[in-house]
Amino acid sequence: MIGVGMVKAVIFDWDGTLADTKKAVVQSFQEVLGEAGCRVSDEFIERRIGIGTKKTIIEAFRECHMRLDVSKLEKLANEKIRIQAELADIVRLFDGVTELLEALQGRIQIALATMSSRKVVDKLLPAKEIGGYFDVVVTADEVVNPKPDPEIFLVSAARLGVEPEDCVVVEDSIFGVRAAKAAGMKCIAVSSGVYSKEELEEENPDLMIDSLVEKDRVLSFIFGSV
Repeated sequence: MIGVGMVKAVIFDWDGTLADTKKAVVQSFQEVLGEAGCRVSDEFIERRIGIGTKKTIIEAFRECHMRLDVSKLEKLANEKIRIQAELADIVRLFDGVTELLEALQGRIQIALATMSSRKVVDKLLPAKEIGGYFDVVVTADEVVNPKPDPEIFLVSAARLGVEPEDCVVVEDSIFGVRAAKAAGMKCIAVSSGVYSKEELEEENPDLMIDSLVEKDRVLSFIFGSV
């Protein structure tokens, strides 16, 4: 258990952690990959949610044994982002998200760190009425290296003015847990995305939960007591 007063910030992932974006992500990728003649399964895409648009496209083309130059990658990535931004209606927040953010607000700094693009996030946060909870929002556009590199979490901590060891990350993917650990941060893993509890537990998160409805366990972990 972390002692009271040691945690100064909570950093949330977006896709699969706060929002069920799987359909929108898969649909937008499949549309652009299909048009380019690259066919991969939905699961191939799902298992890469969180590593970023460009890295997923690169890996898909590798899987299809197709060549991909930089200009084509840019074009496909931009098109995927445009399509995904238009699919805001099929994205829903997971149960317990608003209640947890409400309970944290005013007690601790809150950041959103997502490998989704700024364009998608700027459309979704107001649409889902949770933008006001975050002190800082860092997207794929502001970092060079995708998760499992810790860059996005380190940038978030720096923008909050908090040391990495004073942060707790909430993540649903193995890439996210690895990135949090690499950043020297505590990590709460939630099995609400495509990764099973067993897969996440192998990454040794500091707390494992099934859903953000377990608000009291999360608050108790962060603040030492509720």
